[in-house]
Amino acid sequence: MIKNVVSIRLPVAEKAVIRKNRILPAGLSEKEAESRQLPRICVVTGTHGDELEGQYVCFRLNRILAENPQFVSGIVDIYPAVNPLGIDSITRGIPRFDLDMNRIFPGDAKGTTEEVIAAKIISDMKGAACAVDIHASNIFLREIPQVRVNINTAEKLVPLAKELNCDFIWVHAAATVLESTLAWSLNRIGVPCLVIEAGVGMRITQEYGERITVGLLRLMKRLGIWSGPVQEVAEPIVSTDGRVKFINADYPGVFIPKVRHWMNLHEGDSLGLITDSIDGTVLQDVKSPCNGLVFTLREYPVVNPGSLVARVLAVSESGKDKKGAAK
Repeated sequence: MIKNVVSIRLPVAEKAVIRKNRILPAGLSEKEAESRQLPRICVVTGTHGDELEGQYVCFRLNRILAENPQFVSGIVDIYPAVNPLGIDSITRGIPRFDLDMNRIFPGDAKGTTEEVIAAKIISDMKGAACAVDIHASNIFLREIPQVRVNINTAEKLVPLAKELNCDFIWVHAAATVLESTLAWSLNRIGVPCLVIEAGVGMRITQEYGERITVGLLRLMKRLGIWSGPVQEVAEPIVSTDGRVKFINADYPGVFIPKVRHWMNLHEGDSLGLITDSIDGTVLQDVKSPCNGLVFTLREYPVVNPGSLVARVLAVSESGKDKKGAAK
């Protein structure tokens, strides 16, 4: 059933309406499902209006659950667009307010318009067994499917993250976590929240969406929300900030990559060239600082000094798994 989570007046006789699709076990009313205290999962995306990878995931998950109602054993809340104004206007933040929505949680029920919206979203998700917040990268970078977890919640969240069929679980240091994000706010009130990053801004990568959908069904099975079949998935790499190397441009120009995602590198291997199109010169041969694996790669070719070109997961020469990745 489609439900309004937020409906709030805007200037010029408009409204901001945030909706969710609530899917229940077959034959149960909403009141009956809640009285039985069935486990609930919240699948959230569209916080940033230029990140569309999660739209495909919501589409696929809705279809699978609608076609297999006999396997739904808990409550599934799907929020495809918690920043509908941003999606409609193709902007990252809330357009009229020029705000990043993922920097205003947990909001304030008595605050400004955007704070009220954030507070209502948090209130609606309160009590869930788990939440999954799906993001893409921006238009400049493409990310392999990965789960990002704060080190303070890693013990609880990493076992859940392993179900999500992503290549990599990045455990962030506490200092890098913003206390105004949806994930931080939900974890603070006892709702385990996992953040997925996959793909690139303003695009849909169907392969990634299919993988994440498989992972969500696995997670739902673990939580007792899905009783149907699930696929086996590979064990992801779990890594901390210390193993992630950031590679930035030294010169302005056009970046021409020489590698691809999840490619094994040796220290000193070329990641790509920064070129000057006016005279055909190579301004920089961008080198890998370590043995490792590419998990973030520049998608938008134009770079300036300091622009992120790639992230590489540092690995040793020994200990490769079946994919050629580090254990």
